[in-house]
Amino acid sequence: MHSSFSVLFVCLGNICRSPMAEAAFINEIQKRQLHIKVDSAGLGSWHVNNPPDRRTIKEAAQHKIDITHYRGRQIQSEDFVDFTHIIGMDHKNIYHLKKIAPPECLHKISLLMDYSLTHKGQEIADPYYGDQLDFEVTWKQVELGIIGLADYFEKQL
Repeated sequence: MHSSFSVLFVCLGNICRSPMAEAAFINEIQKRQLHIKVDSAGLGSWHVNNPPDRRTIKEAAQHKIDITHYRGRQIQSEDFVDFTHIIGMDHKNIYHLKKIAPPECLHKISLLMDYSLTHKGQEIADPYYGDQLDFEVTWKQVELGIIGLADYFEKQL
C-alpha cells in the first residue's frame, strides 16, 4: 500500500526520543507493509550531523534496529509543508512547534502519545540526563505511541 502520508518526529535535540520514534515507527510500518515517509528532527541545532546518543543506539540495537547511520538535524520551515504529520514528544516540543509553524500547518502538529488509546496527553520522558534504564523506559513509552500511530494510519489507508 502506497500512501501520501509522511511523518516527522520532533524532540529537543534529535539524538534521543525522536530517533527512537523514527526507528520504532519504521520497524512497525514495515511489519504492517505500510509505505509512509518517516524522518526525525530536533528543535535545536546542538546535535546537527551528530549520530544519536550512544544509549539511544544501544537501546535500538536491543530491538534489532541499527540506527548508527542516523544523523541529527534541525527542523526546517519546509518540513511544515513537506510532512503531513509533525509529532512532538512532549508538551514543550508542541508549544515550540506551534510557535514556529505557519498558521496553515498548525493542524499537522500532534503529541505522539495522543495516538495511544490509554496514554493520551502524556509525554515521552526525556532520558538524556539519565542512565541506560531511562532509555529503556523511554523506548517502551515510544512503542506505545508508535503502535497507536500505526493503527491510526492503517485505518486511513
